[in-house]
Amino acid sequence: MPRKRRRAARKQLSGPPPEVMDIKTLALYLGMGRSKIYNLIRQKKIPASRIGRQYRFSKALVDQWLKESLIIRADESQMPLFKTK
Repeated sequence: MPRKRRRAARKQLSGPPPEVMDIKTLALYLGMGRSKIYNLIRQKKIPASRIGRQYRFSKALVDQWLKESLIIRADESQMPLFKTK
């Protein structure tokens, strides 16, 4: 009889997020997988600092990046009211 795959429960941060986060903590903070974060780093779309072989993320910079990316996406999704020549 085949075993059913069980989906892992999403963990959440306990307490406020630290000012400097590693990949694992950032993944919990943003609610996305670590592989997605690595893809964003490769594409240079997320602010990251590399210390040795590990990445670190400033909470302030990540929050600013989130706000900017949300504003840009909101602007892109809106239809222009008037056609420009």
